[in-house]
Amino acid sequence: MLEYLGGYTTRTSLPRCFIGTYGRSSTSLDSIPYYPSFKKDAKKGKLPGYVVIEQRYTDLKTAPANDDHPSHDVYQGQMLVKEVYETLRASPQWSETLLVITYDEHGGFYDHVATPVSGVPSPDGIVGPEPFLFKFDRLGVRVPSIMVSPWIEKGTVVHGPNGSPFPTSEYEHSSIPATVKKLFNMTTFLTKRDEWAGTFEGIVQTRKEPRTDCPERLPIPTRIRKSEPNEDAKLTEFQQELLQLAAVLKGENTLTSYLEKMGKEMTVKQGNDYMEDAVKRFLEAGLYAKRMGVDEEQIVQMRPSLTTRTMKPTTSQP
Repeated sequence: MLEYLGGYTTRTSLPRCFIGTYGRSSTSLDSIPYYPSFKKDAKKGKLPGYVVIEQRYTDLKTAPANDDHPSHDVYQGQMLVKEVYETLRASPQWSETLLVITYDEHGGFYDHVATPVSGVPSPDGIVGPEPFLFKFDRLGVRVPSIMVSPWIEKGTVVHGPNGSPFPTSEYEHSSIPATVKKLFNMTTFLTKRDEWAGTFEGIVQTRKEPRTDCPERLPIPTRIRKSEPNEDAKLTEFQQELLQLAAVLKGENTLTSYLEKMGKEMTVKQGNDYMEDAVKRFLEAGLYAKRMGVDEEQIVQMRPSLTTRTMKPTTSQP
């Protein structure tokens, strides 16, 4: 059984995995499980059954971005991969670990393999807006994925799910929750897409014993960028999308024209501060509601506008 889900964020301004996992149940911004907690839990052998490591999306002088997005320094992103691997390798849980490293973009490189355009189910039947009315019934270009475990044979290359669970099934991002469902004997799928996606549990089921020759350390990546992060740069399109998510937490998402203008005019530093403030208010509002005796299910559905109120910290209980 999947005991519980853990999300560790590398002090990003908008920890999406935390919001999706824990909702408004924590007491303050400092209670979010940050990356150092991952290292401590791994060292003690107390990592959850399923862990997500979230990168930093804003490039700050005090905390450079490590998400490998342009124009961020890929050195920082690859150092994160190195640190995560070495942390897991030294953990007493190493012999029961599968590390999945994947990306949501292909990097703009040419791919000779055509993208699947038939036999791909829409996750939920939702159709995009006009003029394209996209049905989400096709896949995009291939993205790199690396899997690391002492249970995987050295040099293993996996090309496809070989017609399972459906004749047209492929490996895609939904393969991760689909595989988790299998490994932890969970009962239901999330959508029709992960029900269709190929699963990769077979790569850790070919050996009778874990390997003992996995390196304890990885090489240090080459540092390419010589300059420090530019906090005065304008927000990228992706960072503007994160800003929109933060605006939902603050109840400002209905101010469409204002939000669009704000995102285009903000610097990275300003955007980071806005997102941090949104998350802080989001969590404070949840704590306030819990102290007032509101049911947690109702807290998750609480109107975002309530997170904009200013509350003084208190130690008294209602």
